[in-house]
Amino acid sequence: MNPVLSIITIVYNNVSDIERTICSIIDQDYKNIEYIVIDGNSSDGTKNIIEKYIDKIAKYISEPDNGIYDAMNKGLNLASGDYVLFMNSGDEIFDTTTVSAVFASHPNADIYYGETEMYDENWVSLGQRRHKAPKVFNWKSFKYGMNISHQAIYVKRTLAPQYDLNYKYSADIDWIIKIAKKSTSIVNVNRYVAKYLVGGISKKKHWASLKERYKILKHYYGSLPNLFYHGVIAFNLISYYLRHRKTND
Repeated sequence: MNPVLSIITIVYNNVSDIERTICSIIDQDYKNIEYIVIDGNSSDGTKNIIEKYIDKIAKYISEPDNGIYDAMNKGLNLASGDYVLFMNSGDEIFDTTTVSAVFASHPNADIYYGETEMYDENWVSLGQRRHKAPKVFNWKSFKYGMNISHQAIYVKRTLAPQYDLNYKYSADIDWIIKIAKKSTSIVNVNRYVAKYLVGGISKKKHWASLKERYKILKHYYGSLPNLFYHGVIAFNLISYYLRHRKTND
C-alpha cells in the first residue's frame, strides 16, 4: 500500500510565489497526499490565492504565529500521514512524478532524500546547491555544512519531533539531525526532488544563522571537532568562490 505523505506549506505575505508552490503539490501524480497549508494571517492577497485551491487542501490555518518554526510545528501537529515533507512558499517539488519516484525507490525507509536545484527571485535556475547531497547520509553528515535542504527530505512522521523554538534561523538543522539519529534506514533516491527559492530567512539573517548553526553543531559534534569542521567549511567556501570568480572572468 502506498504511504500517505503529509506535505506542509508555510507562508506569510508571499502572494507572488505561493501559487507555484501549491500547483507543484496538487499536480503530483501520487495521490496519497495530505496537503496542509499554514498561513501567518497574510494581508497581501496570499489568502485569496490559497482559497482558490481550497478543495485540494486537506487542512488550512490562517492566524498569527511566532515565526517560521512555530508555524512549522503547527503543521506537524495537524499532520496525520506516514511521512512528512515541508515545501514552503516559493519552493516547488521538482516535477509531477517526484513523489511517486521517491516512494518507489525503496520500501518503508525512515528517511528519503535527494538533490535540490536552486532558483533566483526571477525563477531562473542557478543549478545544483553548493553543498551536494551526500551519497550516504547519517546524523554526522552535516559536520561540513547542511548538505540536504529541508525541501528535499521525506521523514517518517513518527520520528519527527517538534522544532526547537530556542532556534530562530537554523532549527531545521537540529530537527534533521535528531531524526537521523533515530533512523535505521536512510535512502538516497539519486535524483532531483526539489526546487529551492534562494533568499529565505537564513540568508536574510546570515550572520545570526551562522552563529546559531555553529551552536547546534557544537552540541552534536563537540567543541574541538566543530572548530576543525568549520575550518574546512571556510576553506571550501573560499575555494568555491575563487573557482567561480575565475570562471566568470
